[in-house]
Amino acid sequence: MLTVVGIKNCNTISKTLKWLEEQEINYTFRDVKKNPLSAEELEDAISKVGLDTLVNRRGMKWRSLGLAGKELTGEELAEILFEHQTMIKRPLLLAGDAAMVGFDEDALGVFAEEYA
Repeated sequence: MLTVVGIKNCNTISKTLKWLEEQEINYTFRDVKKNPLSAEELEDAISKVGLDTLVNRRGMKWRSLGLAGKELTGEELAEILFEHQTMIKRPLLLAGDAAMVGFDEDALGVFAEEYA
């Protein structure tokens, strides 16, 4: 089963969910504001896609925390991401041992075909 991780009021999440519905692909949605990832789930996602790919450095949360230009270790960044999961680049798609970040119709189609 494909799991879409994000926040409900995100335009990219809305676009992703609409696309999945149009393609008749079954999925579950997980809103990290209401049901955050556990430390183990976040570590698993990081191991699959990489910390740099997973962190949204252009979002409001990144800016509001004043992180631009700071030198952070991977461990520090992972801790901040765990505490502020709205900084996860959206959508984060999880399916078994696979993960994908971002909305790209072609890549999403391939991912869903293989893992959903």
